[in-house]
Amino acid sequence: MRTRLLPLLIVLLAGVLVALGLPLAGSQAAAKQQRVVVDRIDDTARFASLAQYVTTRPAQGGEEEDERLTTLTDELARYESVYGIHAGVFYRDGTAMAAAPAGWTVPSWTEGERAFQEALAGRRSHDPSQVWPWQQHARLFVASPVVRDGDVIAVVVTDSPTGQLRSRILHGWLLLVAGELAAMLLAVGAAFRLTSWVLRPVRTLDAAAHGIATGRMKSRVAPGGGPPELRRLARSFNEMADNVENVLEQQRAFVADASHQLRNPLAALMLRIELLGLELPEGNEEIASVKSEGKRLARVLDDLLDLALAEHAPADLRLTDIAELAADRVGAWSQLAVREGVDLAYRGAAAATGWADPVALSSALDAVLDNALKFTPEGERVRVGVRADGDSVTLVVADGGPGLTEEELGRVGDRFWRSGRHQNISGSGLGLSISRALLAAGGATIAYEPNEPNGLRVTITVPRHGDE
Repeated sequence: MRTRLLPLLIVLLAGVLVALGLPLAGSQAAAKQQRVVVDRIDDTARFASLAQYVTTRPAQGGEEEDERLTTLTDELARYESVYGIHAGVFYRDGTAMAAAPAGWTVPSWTEGERAFQEALAGRRSHDPSQVWPWQQHARLFVASPVVRDGDVIAVVVTDSPTGQLRSRILHGWLLLVAGELAAMLLAVGAAFRLTSWVLRPVRTLDAAAHGIATGRMKSRVAPGGGPPELRRLARSFNEMADNVENVLEQQRAFVADASHQLRNPLAALMLRIELLGLELPEGNEEIASVKSEGKRLARVLDDLLDLALAEHAPADLRLTDIAELAADRVGAWSQLAVREGVDLAYRGAAAATGWADPVALSSALDAVLDNALKFTPEGERVRVGVRADGDSVTLVVADGGPGLTEEELGRVGDRFWRSGRHQNISGSGLGLSISRALLAAGGATIAYEPNEPNGLRVTITVPRHGDE
């Protein structure tokens, strides 16, 4: 869930930072440019104050220039030399009163021409268009009117290069990006902490639910942090698990008590049937059928009692040599295999340790071997193998019987279920259910699949290590 929640939070945080950063970057650039424009306005105002006292134009044919005009020209030249900014004072008709560098005129069809026309109307030019770092040839034009006796007699125009301004804007943006990256890292760290805080109870709930689903009915959710809603969910889960455990305990107790209580009447009934059989002719089919059904009922009661005990008894887990245990059980079933004409053999590792209850695992393996020998016809074989596979040990029993269909494989292990094709073979339909209950108590699993070319392949998987 974290892999889905974290990207969503990161995208939302990035969107918020971008939404805040873009206007901030724009306002930062505008503020830096405004400072430059204010400086240019101050400069043009100073030149305008000098120009308004220039009373004559430079005369044609070598007349002596006005002293104030000379002062203005020197100031403009010094200004251009120090700052690299073109500056000039122009009459209304566009001719230069004074300009630096010499011969500079206001470019036509530019921001400078617009600023010049606005100043002629008696007002300072509007702020120039925003300059961005990528506009390498951008210029800043600022113009102010020269007013004398209420009339605009000339216009002061400055033409500033923007290299330093663009560098300052870019530097400010880099600092802004660095700040946003730092904020993003902090936000991601906070998102990790937030998702951990939110998802920790979810993970605990998932582990507890998985434990109950695999037969560990004692699994509970420990009180912990997280949102109040998840804490309430954890308490509700524990209450539900307690109720489920109580119901199952009552069910097991009922099955065990019923099985135990029925065995005595059944034993008495079988004894009376035996006595009744003595009064009838030897070989009576009805008596034989009743005895057979009685014995079948006795096996069902025994299996029910075993199933109730298997589901109730806690597992005694210990480090067990699974290979040695499997070889021992194969040896125990060898005589029956010989009588049935089935080739039973162990083919696996010499040693493979796992974490299991040896008594429960032996009982489960006995039930699987009993099933395999029961359904494997004479002349076929049953092979048992063990191998270590990463964090688990795999025990495989493969028989050469008729096997099961895909639909039957989905039901194998259900209580009292038997294939319709095998109803003539004795059994209660509880053997594999008992095996599953015994294995689940120790954290092991059992699975079924077809065996090639025919038969059933039963796989028991045992963990190699216990819970830390």
